[in-house]
Order: sequence, then structure tokens, then C-alpha cells
Amino acid sequence: MGYTITHLHHVGHVVEDMAQAITVYERLGFRLPPPRCPAMPLHEGGAPEPFGTGNTHADFPNSFLELVAWIQDGTTDRLPADAHLVPLEAPADVLPRLVEQIRETSANVAASLNRFEGLHILMLSSPDIDTAATQLSDADVHHGGVNTVRRPTPPGALKPVETVRYLEISGDDPDARSGTVAEGRVGVAADLDPDIQSARHLDHPNGAVDLVEVVLCVADQEMDAVQERYETYLGRAARHDGPGRVIDLDDAALRLVPASGLDALLPGERPAALPAFVGYTVAVHDLSLTRDLLHRNGLPLRGTPSGDAFVPSAAALGAAVTFRQARPRAGQRRPNSLVSG
Repeated sequence: MGYTITHLHHVGHVVEDMAQAITVYERLGFRLPPPRCPAMPLHEGGAPEPFGTGNTHADFPNSFLELVAWIQDGTTDRLPADAHLVPLEAPADVLPRLVEQIRETSANVAASLNRFEGLHILMLSSPDIDTAATQLSDADVHHGGVNTVRRPTPPGALKPVETVRYLEISGDDPDARSGTVAEGRVGVAADLDPDIQSARHLDHPNGAVDLVEVVLCVADQEMDAVQERYETYLGRAARHDGPGRVIDLDDAALRLVPASGLDALLPGERPAALPAFVGYTVAVHDLSLTRDLLHRNGLPLRGTPSGDAFVPSAAALGAAVTFRQARPRAGQRRPNSLVSG
């Protein structure tokens, strides 16, 4: 029986400087709202100050790209001026645990950043996350159970509160941080609510409409073990393709590539560490227009053997960003134009 994991939910790009990262992503042609960061008084009687992590999204109808930055307590110099500080509000008996969870997340992000700046998060998407959690447990995949958090929705949404349900997979290594595997944070999230997602910024200057592929680079001798692990997570068999292997989801894919084959897949790329998520692919309305925008914005652009175009990781803060011509979908609205970011 296959798991109820159907597509990619999001990838998380961990960056040193959020303000710089937003500038890079805008040059890549993505539209992002001001980042949000939790805040609370760090001293009795003090004003709320940022701590933990700050993040923002480039949203699509069914998926998104996340930028994440580690924030030293009270430090705002790596946040843009329009960042939104979100004061923590919770009952007195709940607040200490909430703060502890945020600090745990912050520590994981800091550890990822110490490893390298780039992709450290892969969340898969399921229409039935409770069943997915049960099936993972039945397959002896360790995870912390389904978590539920709630947050305000963007202006214009049909609902005032968004409920986010997710789980994080833990590796078998006893020394690994909770909720992580060797390549980073991997988990499953409930499908995005279309009524809420439609209120977000979905029209991007580069014409991007979906996250359709993630590339995981591993040591050659670890390929079989990593393939088996992800086949277990996803309940789907991998197929051989080019220098690596691909596990197809309903409308996206996870690509596993050995370190020796990365250059053949993404010419000129070298992994910062092993194993590591080295890049992702977004589908765009019109690849020729996307290429024009990237050239106008002064970004280097390379081609892949399959005909996609990618911005090298050296120009995109440690992650190769690939653009692919989208397959037409019934009822899909095209943007009026692509403009310089």
C-alpha cells in the first residue's frame, strides 16, 4: 500500500542574512511578503524583541519556497526594515514550552547554517497526514507524531485562522538532533488549504507556478541506502534516470544523484556537504520569458541536459535554482506579463 504522500509541500532555504536573501530571490523573480519573526521581552519589563528564526515564503497554489534565517536574541541587523515582529501570546502554563520549542528550532537552524548556507528542509505533502503518520510508524520510520499549530491568515482569506499540521522524521543515529535526518529536516505536512493559499501572492514576475523537483546529492556508496530510505518514506519505487534515480510523486519528484554524477545533472555544481539537498526546480509559465528576466537581472544562467535552465548555487546563496517549462493545466490562469524583479 502506498503512503498518502502526493507532492512536494515546500523546501526551506536557510540563509545567513534575510535582507540579502530577499534581494536575491527578488532578482530571481519571486515575490515575497515581509518576513515574520517571533518576539518576546527578553528581560522583565522590556519590550518584545526578536528571537528564534525569521521566515518568509514565495507561495504557489499547492507549494512554496521558504527562506529561513537564524536570529540571535534581540538582533535585527539581518532582518529587513519591514520585518514583522510577532509577539508571543499564550497562557502562562503554555508559554515556557512554546519558547522552548522555538529555541529548539532555532538551534537546529543554527546548526544547519554552520554546516552550509543552502537547502536544509524538505516537507512532503499529504491530503491525509494522520494516515501517513500511521503508515510511517508501521514501516518503523521514527517521527515525533503530528503537530498542530495555528496562525493568522493573510488579508482576504476566507478563514481567520490557518491550521498547520505536520510531522518530522528522525534518523536512526542516536547522536542526531530530534526531528532531523542526515541531510536535514524532512517531514510531511497536510496539504495547503486552497481558500487560504489563494489569498497569498501567487503571481511571480518569473512566472513560477509550482515546486516540482528537489535534488538530494549523496555519496556514491550511500545511494542504495538513501534510495531505500526514501522509498520507505514515500511508499513508491525509484526509477533510474540519467546519473541518478527518481521517485515520482503525483505531480513532482525527488531526484537522488551520486556526488560523481552531480556535474552531469547540473553542470558546474559541487555539493557543499554530503548528503545534502543541492537544488530545486520550479515550473514556470513561459521558460523563454523567464530566461529573459533572469538575464535582465544580471544572473548567470546555465542549461541542463534535459533543457531546463538553472541559476548556479554560487549566485543563489548555496542552492541551484532550476526553471522548467510547466505542462499546461486546465483552467490555469496565465500572468499578464513577466517584469524585471
